[in-house]
Amino acid sequence: MLVKVLEFIWMGSGAGLIALVLLHSPKGDGLGGLGGQAQLFTSTKSAETALNRITWALCVSFMVLTVVLSAGWLQN
Repeated sequence: MLVKVLEFIWMGSGAGLIALVLLHSPKGDGLGGLGGQAQLFTSTKSAETALNRITWALCVSFMVLTVVLSAGWLQN
């Protein structure tokens, strides 16, 4: 039963991760982004910061659940 609940959460986090990545605004830095000069002229908005944090949280939860479910630690 626990494995099924975790699989459901895993699928939801994967779908949410896809949706949030598609919501991010394109940066268009090109090669100028490698040196950090692209950050000189952009301002970070609170919505973008919140979107980044939620995306990272979903990414970490997806990766942790992937390892836990694939390792078989919860199997009887």
